[in-house]
Formats: sequence, structure tokens, C-alpha cells
Amino acid sequence: MFSRYSAPILGLLLLCASACGQDSKLNMLYKDPNQPINTRIKVLMDQMTLTEKIGQMAQIDRRAATAEIMRDFSIGSVLRGGGSVPRKHAAPEEWVDMVNGFQTGSLSSRLGIPMIYGIDAVHGHNNVYKATVFPHNIGLGATRDKDLVKRIGAATALEARATGIPYVFAPCIAVCRDPRWGRCYESYSEDPKVVQEMTEIISGLQGDIPANSTKGVPYVGGNTKVAACAKHYVGDSGTTKGINMNNTVTNWHGLLSIHMPPYYNSIIKGVSTVMVSYSSLNGVKMHANRQLVTKFLKGTLKFRGFVISDWQGIDKITYPQHANYTYSILTGIRAGIDMVMVPLNHTEFIDILTSLVNNNFIPVSRIDDAVRRILRVKFSMGLFENPIADHSFVDQLGSQAHRDLAREAVRKSLVLLKNGENADSPVLPLPKKASKILVAGSHANNLGFQCGGWTITWQGQGGNNHTAGTTIFNGISTAVHPSTEISYGESPDEDFVKSNNFSYAVVVVGEPPYAESEGDNSNLTIPQQGLDTIKNVCGSVKCVVVLVSGRPLVIQPYLNSIDALVAAWLPGTEGNGVADVLFGDYGFTGKLSRTWFKTIDQLPMNVGDSHYDPLFPFGYGLTTEPVTSS
Repeated sequence: MFSRYSAPILGLLLLCASACGQDSKLNMLYKDPNQPINTRIKVLMDQMTLTEKIGQMAQIDRRAATAEIMRDFSIGSVLRGGGSVPRKHAAPEEWVDMVNGFQTGSLSSRLGIPMIYGIDAVHGHNNVYKATVFPHNIGLGATRDKDLVKRIGAATALEARATGIPYVFAPCIAVCRDPRWGRCYESYSEDPKVVQEMTEIISGLQGDIPANSTKGVPYVGGNTKVAACAKHYVGDSGTTKGINMNNTVTNWHGLLSIHMPPYYNSIIKGVSTVMVSYSSLNGVKMHANRQLVTKFLKGTLKFRGFVISDWQGIDKITYPQHANYTYSILTGIRAGIDMVMVPLNHTEFIDILTSLVNNNFIPVSRIDDAVRRILRVKFSMGLFENPIADHSFVDQLGSQAHRDLAREAVRKSLVLLKNGENADSPVLPLPKKASKILVAGSHANNLGFQCGGWTITWQGQGGNNHTAGTTIFNGISTAVHPSTEISYGESPDEDFVKSNNFSYAVVVVGEPPYAESEGDNSNLTIPQQGLDTIKNVCGSVKCVVVLVSGRPLVIQPYLNSIDALVAAWLPGTEGNGVADVLFGDYGFTGKLSRTWFKTIDQLPMNVGDSHYDPLFPFGYGLTTEPVTSS
């Protein structure tokens, strides 16, 4: 019966078998999968001590976790923080074994409640070496293809399960209203209707909710699916001047019509968890906002999954961070947060929360509400029946089918902004057969740059040795005719370009990787190296500029010198999808999911605004037809 498990997993199972002999006086009905979930929850909670309940409310980082800590504190969840891996370039089997090590600790506790392991899988299983990295959400929004994002969700779920992970902190359903925000690429669109359509990714991640399901009840459809997390509740993407974690100023109508709609769809689709935003709403920290977390999300919207904080989110209720942790815990738990990311200080959290309950500052009923929600998600996932992962899905990580899907997503996400001076003289698609062509730019042959932030590490990084994939230059090299000579230079000078008599040039430039606050940008200009490359190349030869960025950038001053302009967003590991469309194997179909501004002083500017005067409006995108082979 153990043939499908590796030796390390078999050892863990045998350890658990000897350690998991629960007290014979326990009512084990909660372990019976034939019982209704509400019955299982009640039977289990009736036997839990306050210490065990509060332990379930803690989520700790893998670096602070051991099997013994999981057992002794009844810890509810473990997460992988940015850059935290079993080892560099770890294989999926190593991830599975690590997760199972923590799980064995949980199963050897008095009640044997399994923990849930969570990870940021925000554009594929992006933290894991050789996983498929899909385009970031801004690009997926440009596809307007909800079936595509559902398939991406299903592929991401399989790749997460390949590493033994059943819970992902995705999707981000922010409605980015200002591209100066460093997380704008995590948003599908400035238009809530587009973001609502893209919540179909939840059905891909978790499975299609059964027709007779009660609204708001979490659903996960078996061991090929994962629990999802709609984030960041709410208004994270509407802050003043796009400053991350800052204050969103809006009235009730603005909140309900712009930022809240994607949560309606997510809850109807049975999303398991909702993550609270670092930001404030009209001066009130969302981690402290009982009106919106408890009364609206849990009450009005009838959300029955659990609400989770962001990384050290309750610490940030005060300034300086963690200045009055007792107050932060009191306020955050009262607000309605059920599970708290306390990555590195679980004992402090548990001790303070226990004291607050024992001294009647927080009622036991609030603790019970949190634990009931956490257990509901765990039971709905089948964690009690199948807590230990095996290696069955390891071949799903970075599979060819998933890479083909990512390549399709890249093709559909590209937005053609300019194609020659007029429709009668298009530059694209490019001819595959030419005497000599130039490929230039900082982003042409850089896998890390084209993936962006949240790739292997939190901030992302440049280079081609961090994961597996195909650069845009690789894709071009494969696409052109064998007789076409290709010259590559990251930053060619003008004399070089003029002296080589190139048939045409493809210039690939853009932003370096970034994530969260490190991406906040008040000028949104292309880095000078990229501008120099555009000037040196496009002034001397027919050129196509491919812009790799997480948002629109200032491009108007350079537009006249560019023959064709493509917004490629952050395409991920399958750069050959760009070449597919440049050379006409497929046509351009993408439409802007964000308004492209003329100047930075227009911001914020979104479709429908009275001062709307864009360079390229929301929904814009030229099209081309595929080239038929002769």
C-alpha cells in the first residue's frame, strides 16, 4: 500500500502511525467523511481546548516551523514567505517531503488536526524552480478570455499539488486605479467588470462549485485542486497616488461599484479564503475594519470561508509596526480576522491572544467563529482524509501541456499599439525570411526580466539561470527562416546599426522586476538604457519595439520614431509566444485592460473619468491576421 510514497514519506507515515494514537476517550466522529461537515466541525470543536483553538488561528513561516512546533502548539497553517525554499533549485519531491514533515507534526498532536500549507502562486506556481510561469494578471486581463484564465487556474493547481501544496494566495482581484502602484501588474484591469470576468480563475483553481451549493460556502473539488484566496480586501488598488499600503479615499458608492464587485463573484464561486489588505479605507486600517470584515464580508455577503491577514498585517495596525502588539491583536481579531500570519513570532501571538480571551477582552464566541471557518475549509479540502501528499503529480510541474497553455496566454495578451504610419503600410507581421535582422534591448534575452516580480524570489531578478523557459530572443531565433542572419546586442550604438544594413530590428526594453512597495513609481519612465536603445536603433532602421512592463509607461515622446509598438506586459517563461505573433503564425487580438496615459500628470485617469484624454484608450488594440504558409 505504500508503493507510491518515497522512503522519506514512508518514514513520516510510520512515525505518525506510532504517534497518532489519540486519547481513547475522544469522540472520533469528526474523522468520519460520511458525516456532514457541520457535524464534524461541532464534534471536533467540542473537544478542543482554548490553546488548541488559538493555535489553529496562527499561520507561521516554514523557516520558523518544525514538526514539534506544529504538534505542540496545534498550529493551523504554514506558509512560504518570499524567497524561502527547501533549497535553491529544489525538486518537487523535496517540496512534498518538506510539507509532509510539517504535516506529520500536526497529525501527531492530541486531536490530529492537519495543517494547511499556503504559498503565493500568483502567475503560476511562480516560486518553484522549473514551474510554468504564466503572464502576470495585467496581461491576462488584456486577453478578455475567462476560459483561458480558468485553464490557467487548473494548471496552477496541478503544479502546486506537484509540490504537495494545497492552498494558494491567489487570485489578486484588485481593480488598479493608478499605474503608479507597485502592484498594478497583479490587477487584471482598471475596470471592475473585466476583473469580475477574470475571477473564473477561482473555478480553475478550486473546481466548479456544485449547482446546489449554498452561497458563500467554500469548495475545493478534490486532490487535483487547491484552496484559493481572493485578495486584498478591499480597496488595496485605489490608494492616493498609488502608494502601496496607503489610504484609499472613496465613498460607499465608489467602494461598492469599483473595488467590491470582484468579491461578489469570488464568493459565489466558493472561494475558500479572503486576505485582508494592508491599506486603509478613509483612514481606517483594513486589518482593523470590523464594519467591512465582519458585518459586510461575513454578514451581508455571507462569506463562510476564513479571513486571513497579510504578512504581519496586524502588526501594521500601529505605527511603528508592532509598537503595541496587544492592541493590534485585540483590534485585528475583533475586526474579524480568523487566521493571522505571524510568520516568526507565534508564541507571542498565542500568549497575548490567550490572555485577551481569559481576561474577557475577546469573547470565546469570536475565537469559535474563527476556528469554525478554518475547520470548514480544511474539511472541504479533504485534508482530514488525505493529509499526506505523495509524488503522484510531480510530472505536472512545468509540463509541456502547461507551457503550451502559457504560450497561448502570451499570444493572446499582446496588445498592438502601433503598426506603421497607417493601415496601408503595416510593419507587422514581420517576414521570417530576411538577409539580416537585429534583436536588441535589455529585455530581449532575459528570462527574469520578462517574468517580473514574484518569480522564484519576492522581488524577481534578472538573468537566465533562475528557472527554465524561453526568452523572447530564443523565440525569435526559432521563428525566423534558417537563412536569416540574426545579430543580437543588448545596447548597440548608432554607428553599429547604421553600418550593418539590417532589414529590420526588434527592440525589447522595459522595467526591471519589482514587487509591492519597491515597485511604486511616480514617474513611470522607461529606464535610460532602454530609451538609448530605442534612439540608437529606431533612428536608423525599421524597428518594432516590444515593451516588457507591468503597466503603461511614458512612451508618447518616442512614438514617432517607432514603426510598430507592442505591449507585452510581463509574459512569463514562454517568450516564444511573443515571436508567434510578431511573425504572423497568430494574429494580434489583445485589448488594453488599462488606459495608456499621455503624461504622468494626468494620473489617476481611468475610463469614464471627466478628464479622460488618453494616448491609447481602454480597450484599444490593433489586430492582424495570421500569415498563411505558401
